[in-house]
Amino acid sequence: MVPVYIGLAVIIVLIFVGFGIMSAVQNSKRNAQQSFVTATPTPGPNASAKPIQLKDGAAVGKRAFPTPDPAHGFIGDTIMGGRSLPVDNIPCQSSEAAVLHVHTHLAIFNHGVQVQVPPYLGMASLSPTQGCLYWIHTHDPSGIIHIEAGSIVSPNGGNYTLGNFFDLWGQPLSRNQIGPFKGSVTAFVNGSQYNGDLASIPLRAHQQIVLEVGEPIAPPPNYAFPFGD
Repeated sequence: MVPVYIGLAVIIVLIFVGFGIMSAVQNSKRNAQQSFVTATPTPGPNASAKPIQLKDGAAVGKRAFPTPDPAHGFIGDTIMGGRSLPVDNIPCQSSEAAVLHVHTHLAIFNHGVQVQVPPYLGMASLSPTQGCLYWIHTHDPSGIIHIEAGSIVSPNGGNYTLGNFFDLWGQPLSRNQIGPFKGSVTAFVNGSQYNGDLASIPLRAHQQIVLEVGEPIAPPPNYAFPFGD
């Protein structure tokens, strides 16, 4: 009977070893799948960072650009910007369009210091008593970009982009210069580093775009949009 017991013991051991191997293979596959997903993520806000609450009308960052004065016929763009004329086939209209209405956030850092995105970008005076605003504009220095368009897609067939916004603003946008700030540019979209064409970054609902000029490179902030935005 001893050989029988030994044989049964061997069989039991082999069964456990088999289950162990199967479990290890399954775990390996699961880990590989998780590794693949982690390696090629859909960009998302940095989950480890507590969201910074954005507030309509509240400034985010250090003031670095002159603020247009609405009481004296503001021009919310530089001399190279829209100035009420169509830009990238985007018109400047006397009222807000309502076919598409979403908000994106833009944060700009210059050598580790966050600077304000000015208010009233994309707004212009047509006369002393009449103004207009582009489908892409800002209301305040919070960094929130309003996309209030009469068309869901731009004339080039894609979404409205960061390039459209900078064209309206009239500021440089490249890998070595953001506005007046010069240096190597590191970009993040929704917390993940972005190595593509900056002008092609889409302005989608609750998209979080961070542009950092030079060093040090600050961890990209994670913002919470105002309730209802």
